[in-house]
Amino acid sequence: MKKYIVLALFTVFATVTLSAQEINWVTLEEAVELQKKKPKKIMMDVYTSWCGPCKMLDRNTFQNKDVATYVNKHYYAVKFNAEGNDVLEFKEQTFQNPNYDPAKAKRRNSGHELARYFSIKSFPTIVFLDEKADFIAPIIGYKKPQQLELYLKMFKSDEHTALDTQSKFNEYFKEFKPEFAQL
Repeated sequence: MKKYIVLALFTVFATVTLSAQEINWVTLEEAVELQKKKPKKIMMDVYTSWCGPCKMLDRNTFQNKDVATYVNKHYYAVKFNAEGNDVLEFKEQTFQNPNYDPAKAKRRNSGHELARYFSIKSFPTIVFLDEKADFIAPIIGYKKPQQLELYLKMFKSDEHTALDTQSKFNEYFKEFKPEFAQL
């Protein structure tokens, strides 16, 4: 009997593990290089190590199979620690965090220059860039899969370019029919 329970638990674990889809995260530099070969927009998750809603976004939204499948197909996905110590090249500029304190790696630290470049002040923020790595928009705060779906599809299809007023966006939002599975 014990063997059957262990086998059943293993089968359930294997099924859940195999059915989970993960986003293919790359660095910002890699995403920009990939754009040269195959143009796609960039979705950049700007987070910090201490941010609770950032961890929820990872666990609840980015682990959603529909979100992961859509992002992998239509975007280059970038994770960026807004208080990290990475040195990176973007738009012919070097960005770093000169005041980074390694002793504060798991708590609030100084802000990275790239976060300031995009004027990010709260976390999480998802930054969308077009096929030439030009800024489209920041989406601030935790988003459930169906909430993020609206932005993923709107930016992918360039529908945001026609939504030049709040009332037009409100109408788009009202008429949007989400298809991604709920949490």
